[in-house]
Amino acid sequence: MTAFTQSDDFAKADGAAASLAGLLDRLTVPGRLFQRENGAVRCLACGHRCRIPEGRRGVCKVRFNHGGELRVPFGYVAGVAVDPIEKKPFFHVLPGADALTFGMLGCDLHCSYCQNWLTSQALRDPAAGTPVQEVTAAQLVRAACREGAQAVVSSYNEPLITAEWAVAVFEEARKEGLLCAFVSNGNATPEVLDFLQPYLAAYKVDLKGFNDRAYRSLGCPLKSVQETLMQLCQRGLWTEVVTLLVPGFNDSPSELRELTRFLASLSRDIPWHVTAFHPDYKMTDCRRTASEDLLRAVELGAEAGLRYVYAGNVPGRVGQWEDTRCPQCGTPVIERRGFTVLANRLTVEGKCPACHTPIPGIWRLSNGSAPQTTSNSGWRMPRRVHLSNS
Repeated sequence: MTAFTQSDDFAKADGAAASLAGLLDRLTVPGRLFQRENGAVRCLACGHRCRIPEGRRGVCKVRFNHGGELRVPFGYVAGVAVDPIEKKPFFHVLPGADALTFGMLGCDLHCSYCQNWLTSQALRDPAAGTPVQEVTAAQLVRAACREGAQAVVSSYNEPLITAEWAVAVFEEARKEGLLCAFVSNGNATPEVLDFLQPYLAAYKVDLKGFNDRAYRSLGCPLKSVQETLMQLCQRGLWTEVVTLLVPGFNDSPSELRELTRFLASLSRDIPWHVTAFHPDYKMTDCRRTASEDLLRAVELGAEAGLRYVYAGNVPGRVGQWEDTRCPQCGTPVIERRGFTVLANRLTVEGKCPACHTPIPGIWRLSNGSAPQTTSNSGWRMPRRVHLSNS
């Protein structure tokens, strides 16, 4: 890895941010997702498609032009843990499995209510930031295997802007038969999806609402995320969608009807998760999302024709909306409480045991085996991971 001086963008920035930028600049490699344009580079990692002149950075602050070459983050993590896969949330992917989840720093959006702002806004906000640890892709995958994880997930910050690093990790993970997944804001490009698709089995999109003006206040147009969702469905990548329900921002019945009708128009089998907001970052004057808010939203999703609608973040207070039910006969095929799978009644073929209706999802590993049995009692919580140097 090559050391760099601070770029012009950060020469006048806050000292802490400039120092962090200098550190992260050293943890970079030449990027693969860009085009050269008259001395500048056009980054193709996210929907902003930043044209970046020499010595400047893209909107994300972590991809930059050095000597006519796009440099991109590589070889470190700002967060790593073994999570229940239900925490991502994926409810139709290897139920009960553990997923090694890793993330870096930076984001192409600037959501005022971001629940991961310490990592996502680290180069924009002097109050943000978290220590980083240098690591190799092989070390991460060894840790996943040692911890019994059956999936490796790029998350925490926005993984599109660190796609080259994610692919390096996924290449190692696939050698071990691990499932690879993305947890993203969905502001993608066809080029980055082409780059990722050979490695990905599942993709979670954070659909933050269905109002373009509100979406632009977060950093991108709604259309960009809509187009990503359409492309994911066309490509056959297993896709789940989550909407963090923020009172007064994206919870009006009319907006939720439009959102769920759009999803149903793509596929009635897309799982839609509605999760509860808590005051955070710059939005601390908004009330928490109540379970009643979630119940109202999921009912609208069901009315729109979505077959698999879930309410999250309030275990035990949303009734049947934590469970996967057969859309044909109503049998609860997977029962959950929070991140814990209480019962999995799917047949070996992934069908309802009562009426044999196929339930869409990824129920088995690439070798055909079912995920390891996990405890069906207590709370499954994230576990810290030790990254050995061996």
